[in-house]
Amino acid sequence: MKKKIAGLLLALMTLAPVWAAELSQVAQGEIAYLLSHMEQSGCEFKRNGSWYNATDASAHVRKKYQYLVRKEMLTSAEDFIVGAASQSSISKLPYQVRCPGQPVVESGPWFNSALQQHRQRQRKISR
Repeated sequence: MKKKIAGLLLALMTLAPVWAAELSQVAQGEIAYLLSHMEQSGCEFKRNGSWYNATDASAHVRKKYQYLVRKEMLTSAEDFIVGAASQSSISKLPYQVRCPGQPVVESGPWFNSALQQHRQRQRKISR
C-alpha cells in the first residue's frame, strides 16, 4: 500500500509542473494588455544602463515572454512581470521606467500598477 501511495505521489509531482505551466486565456489577455500598454505608454525603459523607447523595450520584453511561454514557466500576468518585465535576466538589475513629467520608477511596480488598473476596469465592464 505504501508503494502505491508513493508511486501516486511521484506521478502527481511529475505532472504538477505541467499543470502549473498552463497560461489561461485571462492571463494571456492580461499580458497582451501589459505589452500594449508598454508600447503605447510614451515612456522610456532602462535596461542594463541604456534607455530604450517603448517600441524597442517592448520587443525585448516580448521575446523574453515568448521564451518563458516555450519553457512553460508562466501561469499568470504576475509571473510575466517577475520573469520578463522587471529585471535583466543576465545582470539581475531592475528595469526602470521614465515617463514624461514623472519620476523614474522600477518597472515591476509600474507593470503591477497597470495590471491592477486593468483588472479594475475589467471588473466594472463585467458587472
